[in-house]
This record gives sequence, C-alpha cells and structure tokens, in this order.
Amino acid sequence: MAYITRHLEEVVLRLSGSFQVILVTGPRQAGKTTMLRRLVEKEGRNRGYVTLDDLDARALAKSDPKLFLQLNPAPLLIDEAQYAPELFSYIKIAVDDRQSPGDYWMTGSQIFRLMRGVQESLAGRVALLHLSPLSQREIEGAGNRVFMPDFDMLSQEARQYAGQGQLSAAECYERIWKGCMPGVISGQYADTDIYYSSYVSTYIERDVHDIVGAVDALKFKGFITSAAARTGQLLNYQGLAQDSDISQATAKSWINILETLGLVFLLHPYSNNTLKRLIKTPKLYFYDTGLVCHLTKWSNYEVAMAGAMSGALLETYAISEVLKTYQNAGRVGHLYFYRDKDAKEIDLLLERDGLLHPLEVKKAVSPDSRLAQVFKAIDKPPLQRGTGGVLCLAERLTALDKDNLVIPVGMI
Repeated sequence: MAYITRHLEEVVLRLSGSFQVILVTGPRQAGKTTMLRRLVEKEGRNRGYVTLDDLDARALAKSDPKLFLQLNPAPLLIDEAQYAPELFSYIKIAVDDRQSPGDYWMTGSQIFRLMRGVQESLAGRVALLHLSPLSQREIEGAGNRVFMPDFDMLSQEARQYAGQGQLSAAECYERIWKGCMPGVISGQYADTDIYYSSYVSTYIERDVHDIVGAVDALKFKGFITSAAARTGQLLNYQGLAQDSDISQATAKSWINILETLGLVFLLHPYSNNTLKRLIKTPKLYFYDTGLVCHLTKWSNYEVAMAGAMSGALLETYAISEVLKTYQNAGRVGHLYFYRDKDAKEIDLLLERDGLLHPLEVKKAVSPDSRLAQVFKAIDKPPLQRGTGGVLCLAERLTALDKDNLVIPVGMI
C-alpha cells in the first residue's frame, strides 16, 4: 500500500522548530497518525509514541497525568489527545521547564472541543493545524500552495505538472464519487460502500457517544443522511429536524458534533458595512464527497453525475478543495460566500490583501460569460474586486474576459 505524501508534513517540521507543542486535528482515518509517525522517522529524534485509544494509557493519563508524562518523556507523540484533557496543564509545566521546541506532537479527532481545552492551557505554546482527507493536489503529487484565481500561477503549474486539471466530466465525477479518504485512495479498501458504511457505524457513532452520551443511532443516521443531501445549501435546522424527527435544538447540537468530528464545515456569508441586505445564514458543506455519495445512495459516478445532486456535489468538491489548500499550507483562508435578500449569490469569495476574488462553481465545460454579471454585486466602493472566475469542468485554463478566468476544477 503506497503512502501519499501529505502537504502538511513540511509545515509540521517547520513549526516544530519554534513551537513546543504541535496539535494536528482532523477526522478519523484522515491520516494524522500515519503522517506524524512517518515524520518521526524523518526528524531524527528519539520520539516516543502513545495512543489514548489504549484504555490503560488513557486511564493513567486522566488519573495521574504527571506520572503519565514521567513514564512517557519528551519528545513524545500523543495520539487522540482529546481523551485526556487533564494532560494539558502538565504539558504546559513541562514545556515551560524544558523550553525545547517540538517536544510534544499530538493528534485529535474531536476538533473544537479539543482546541478549546488546548488553547486554555497551552496558549502561545501550541501550533494548531488541521489535516483533512487527501486533497486532489496530494493525490496527484502537485506542489503545496494556497489557491488563488491567478492566471500566471495557474498557467505555470499547468506547464510544470503536465496533465494537471485536464479532467473530463466523467473523470471529475469519478473523483467526487470515490471520495478522498486515504484508505480508499491507496487501494487498501476497494469496496467504497462497505468502507463508508463501516466508517459511519464504527467511528462516527462511537465518537458521537463519546461526546454526548447515548443517542438514537437510527435518528442520527437519518440526520447525517439529511445533512449530506443538503450539502451546498443554506443551513436549515428546521428542515434537518423535520427530516430526522428531532427537535431544532438537537439538530443544532448534532451539526456542532459533525463540525467537531471534522466531517463538515460551515461557509459563512461575507459581511461588510458597505453591503446591506445580506443574509446571515451559513452554508453547509462536507469535506469528503465520497461520504456524501454513500449517504445519499449514488451507486456509481455515472448516476451521481446525472443525478439531481450533481451541481451540489461539484460545488462541495470544489469549495472543500480550495479550503484544503489553505489548511495544508498551515494558513487561515478567508473564505466566504455572498447572498443578498434579492437572491443574488456568489458561490465563493476569497478575501486577500484587501481584495475580494469572486468565484462561481458551475457544471459546465464552456461557461457563459454572463455568469460574471453577478460579480457586480460586490463592485461597491470602498470594496476592491480582484480577479474572479468560474470553477468548472473545462479541460484547460482560459478566460471569460480580462477580469475573470475559466478554471478547471482539477487545477484547484
């Protein structure tokens, strides 16, 4: 089984030279532990390893964290650290005493809850990184960089990485349907349907139980299926609650759980005093379109490409891939969408260096230049518009006009 090099590797090694603690969060099976254990071999330090999935190790870490750290001295990799938040205060004492960068590497699969505990105890000492499932750039062996609609950068990459971005519609939807979990992409699990079914029942339901205690498994399965069917849409707690026969309060709680587990993210609307009449509701997206296709019962990529969700699947894939480029570079991406009360909508806004870069995602090979008309909604001083574009199924990089590119989804 071939290992696929992760872009975050170089970020971890670089930050280990200045931060005492590195915390890598992300969903189960995304490859956090595999990546860090390979880096242990590269860095050349005699780093120990302990996983808190081991109940004996977890019990000691919770009951006597000081003894746990004495028995497992730095440098140390602690896997699934969310199970023993009692450790964090003692790690703070240890790193303050040693003043040695990179002493502790940790992973965690329950993201926000873990980050809150770490930030309270290890503020200023910890670098927080997120590892999502594989990006298409990692799968292709392309370089690590953040995505921007920059013609020079993208055209140079097209020359450097021959064939990158040159996907047919069928090839693109095959990627979407297959998903991006390392176990699937590497060929370890050939039957994706069984893999994702086991993933839901084994990892997701177990972690939900860890976070909130006993839940109705059938209702939760119905809820996550309803959420998958609504990927790319405005977050509608009432609709989710009705679909799943639960209260709106429970629907809100369960969306927070899916965020905590790194399965979904919320894209928030852009807000600025210059732009009035904007909605405030975020949009819901899944990181892994393979999980979405499994939950919504698309049996192969051909039916997914022809089905009612084909546009939402492409949008989810494109926006999650853009987000991954920022996460994999250890950067904060300022990603938003635009929608006003007149229903004018821009799928994605990238804010960088004082400029707003508008992007539409379309299931088209030759998008119409009129698609860029909606970008005028943000042409309101003092806002400054940068280069925009359409992310689509075109097979090569071109332009709609001097301000807007046509960008193949495969070039993200």
